[in-house]
Amino acid sequence: MNIAMILEMAASAGDRPAATEGGRSYSAADLLRLARHAADRFRDRSAVLYLGTNHLAYPVAVFGAALAGVPFVPLNYRLGRDQLDGLIQRHPGAEVLRSGDLDALLEPSEEAEPAVVPDNRDGTAVVLYTSGTTAAPKAALLRHRHLLAYVLNTQDFAAADPADAAVVALPPYHVAGLMNLLTNLYTGRRIVYQAAFEPAGWLETVRREGATHAMLVPTMLARITDLIGDGRADAPSLRSLAYGGARTPRPVVERALRQFPDTAFVNAYGLTETASTVSVLGPDDHWQALASTDPAVRDRLNSVGRPLPGIEVAIRGGDGALLAPDATGLVFVRGEQISGEYEGAGGPGPDGWFATRDRGRLDGAGYLFIEGRADDTIIRAGENIAPAEIEDVLLQYPGVRDVAVLGVPDPEWGHRLVAVLVGSGDPEAVRAFARERLRSSKTPDTVVFRSELPRTATGKLLRRTLVSELEEVTDV
Repeated sequence: MNIAMILEMAASAGDRPAATEGGRSYSAADLLRLARHAADRFRDRSAVLYLGTNHLAYPVAVFGAALAGVPFVPLNYRLGRDQLDGLIQRHPGAEVLRSGDLDALLEPSEEAEPAVVPDNRDGTAVVLYTSGTTAAPKAALLRHRHLLAYVLNTQDFAAADPADAAVVALPPYHVAGLMNLLTNLYTGRRIVYQAAFEPAGWLETVRREGATHAMLVPTMLARITDLIGDGRADAPSLRSLAYGGARTPRPVVERALRQFPDTAFVNAYGLTETASTVSVLGPDDHWQALASTDPAVRDRLNSVGRPLPGIEVAIRGGDGALLAPDATGLVFVRGEQISGEYEGAGGPGPDGWFATRDRGRLDGAGYLFIEGRADDTIIRAGENIAPAEIEDVLLQYPGVRDVAVLGVPDPEWGHRLVAVLVGSGDPEAVRAFARERLRSSKTPDTVVFRSELPRTATGKLLRRTLVSELEEVTDV
C-alpha cells in the first residue's frame, strides 16, 4: 500500500477536473501521468523537498515522490535563508523544488511508462517539520499506512457531487494542506488552490468557483470575519467550512456562524504527528451550542468535539494515571493513523499511546477541551495556571480581538502574569474585568496592548518570541 493508490483510484473514477490553480485545471488522470514522469526524475534521489506555494505541481510532486518510493518533504518557504538552508542540508541527495522549478513538472516531453505503485506501507511517505513555537522544529515522520488509515477510515471514495469544489489556501508545508489533497482527491472533490491567502481574494475565489468546501486556520477565519463585519457573507455555494490548526477564539467562531448562517461548521483538532484530525466538533454541535441557554452545552463551542471513530483519547495525570471526567491533565491519543514518530527517535510505546503534550479534559459527554500546550503552563507561587482559561475571559472584554497570556520570570512569584491584547481599552479596567471573573491569583499583573500578536502562518502563537520581546521591555 502507498498513498499513490489514491491518485490511481481517482484517475479511474472519471475525467472531470481534479485540481485548479491560476486558470488551469487538470484531471486526476493528467496528474497521474505527470506524477509518473516526476517519479522517473525522483527515483535516484533521497527525498523530494518542496519549497513552493500552493501550485498544480504540488500534487505532482507528492505523488511523484510516492511512486518513486522516496519521502516528500515540504518546507516552509517563509523561513529565513539560514534556517531554510539548514533544513535543506539535512537531506543530502534530495531533489529540491523551488518556485521557479514548478512549471517544469507540468510540461513532460514524452509519455511515461506506467509505474507500479510500491508496496511500502511502512515506508516514510512525508516528513513534516513541526512549527517549533516552544522548541526547535522536529522532523515528524508520517508513513504511508498512517496517511491511508486517516483517508480510508474517514472518507467515502468518489462520494462527492460532480460540482463539489474545495478551496485550499492552507500552506503546503502544513499537515492539513497535505490531507486536503488526499481526502479531496479520494472523495472526488475538485481542489481549487489559492497560492497566497488574502481574505477578499478568498471570498472572491469561493464565489467564482462555486466552492462548496473549505478549511481555514484561525487567523484566516478571523481576517475573513473582520472583512465581512456586521453583514452576512455572500457565499451561497459554501456548504461546509472547517477550521483548526490552532486554538480559535470563541468570539471569532460565534461571529462566523452568524455571517455564514447556511454553512455547516466543523472544528477539527489534530497534530502533525497524528496525520491530521483526531477529534471533531460537528455542525449540529455548533448550532446547538450557539442556540442553547444551558451553559454546559454552550461551552461546547470552546471544545474540539469528540474523537473520530477508531481514535481513543485519554487524559492522564503527571503520574500517568487516568483522570476522571472534567479533570485537566495531559492528552494522549491512540489509533491506526497516529505516528508520533520523529527523525532519530522512536514512536509511541508498545501500547500505542502518543503523548500530544497538550493539556486538556474530557467532559461527561465525551467532548474534548484543549487548554493549551503543557509547555505553556505558567507556574505562579506554586500554582499551575493554564493561559487558555484567562484568555477566554479576556476575549469577552469589549474591543479585544486577540489575546495571549504569558508568564514573565519574577524573583518572588516565579512568574508574573502578563496579558497582551490586540484591541483597545484601559489596562486597569481590563484587570478589574478579569478579577471579577477569576481568582485574584489568575488576574494579570500587567496588561499590554499591541496591534497584533506574532503567529505562524497557520495561526499558532509564537509564545517564546513574545516572552523574549516582553523581557526586553523593562517596565513590563
